[in-house]
This record gives sequence, structure tokens and C-alpha cells, in this order.
Amino acid sequence: MDILVIEDNRTIGKSLVQGFNEAGHECSWAINGKTGLEKAMTQQADVIVLDLMLPEMSGLDILAEIRRNGIQTPVVVLTAKGTVQEKVDGLDLGADDYIVKPFAFAELIARVEAVCRRSSHRPSAELVSGELNLDLTIHRADLAGKQIDLTPTEFSILELLLRHKGQVVTRKMLCEHVWGFEWDGPTNVIEVHITRLRKKLDRDGQSRITTVRGRGYSINSPTNAVN
Repeated sequence: MDILVIEDNRTIGKSLVQGFNEAGHECSWAINGKTGLEKAMTQQADVIVLDLMLPEMSGLDILAEIRRNGIQTPVVVLTAKGTVQEKVDGLDLGADDYIVKPFAFAELIARVEAVCRRSSHRPSAELVSGELNLDLTIHRADLAGKQIDLTPTEFSILELLLRHKGQVVTRKMLCEHVWGFEWDGPTNVIEVHITRLRKKLDRDGQSRITTVRGRGYSINSPTNAVN
């Protein structure tokens, strides 16, 4: 796995490069926002680990710019900013996961490997619900014949909901499906992704994802769904 780290703290940057290399991954490092954007735009990385508070260009600006240019490389935000709104801002711009400083390297590498794994997963199948079509072979989602731009995390969530169409999918199931290991942390991050996913799917004013209070979520045809 080829990892791009964009981090201005030299101690953290060096330790991340060493840790990823010792884990058997290739790792390059950019120490400021401008250099980080250049590397993100030109380097064929499998995943980007992105700090938010950077000199010359902020992490959020980098994230917005690469997504605006169609670069869908998975991004794990590494930040000292831990408020819900700051996390939502990153997710809204296309981040796939986040981890708050200080952090355990074991958790970071598990998150990085998980987003990379689900991004490269390409089973040969299609999942359909009414006018919604998910092509797992080419990693494409279409609604009424028009392509929907989904992040790898959103795609993974939608895949699990469609595989269990008409059934309740718990938040714990979604977390474990998305991150690829047994989940014992908070589930509010799933709610953030569900909110973003709803905005993209509910183009005709009808909700396709139902919240089942106290249990989780389900996906149905728009006429039957209740938000």
C-alpha cells in the first residue's frame, strides 16, 4: 500500500513514515499544505493521511481541491480538532474517516488499511432498489439513470443497506462493515455519513433510507420509506 502523509509536525511525520514502513507499506511525506496538494494531485497514492492545520494551505482546502478535480483517493483526516462540527466539515468535503490527536498508531493503521481495502474491493455484482442501482464491479451508483458521486465510505454503507434491503441494519453492523474490524467505539460517525448519503439520494423529495429508532437503518422504495 502506498500512503501519502501530509503533516507539518516533524516529530509526528517522521514517526508515521517509520511506522508505516515497518508495517510493510510505502510512505511519502509532505510537510506543508502546498507541497501536500501537489503530491496528492500527481502521486498515485492508495490512501492519504491528512492533517487539517497546515501552513500555506489548510487540510480542508486540500481535500476540497482534490475532490473538485475528481481525485477519489481515500482520505483519513488526522487532526487535533475534535468537535462534531469540525468532523462534519471534513466528511462533507469528502473525507472517508478521521482520527483525533493524540492517537494510537495501531488504530490509525487499522483505519488506513480499512479505507484502502474497501476502496479497492470490486466484487462483480449489481444491487438494485427501484431506480437506485449500485454497480460493484465499476464502483458506480446511479439514480434514475444519473450517476451519483459517492465517497468510498458512502458507497460501502449503501452497499450493506442494499444487501439487506427491507431489513434493519444496525449501526454496529454498519461500523464493522465500513471499517472492517470489530467495532466498540462511538457510532455517531455513521449518522453523519447517513445524513450526507440521504442528501444525495433524496433528490425527488422522498426518503430512501429509513431510521428505525433504537435499532438502525433500512432502505426501501421511496413510496414506503419514512425519514
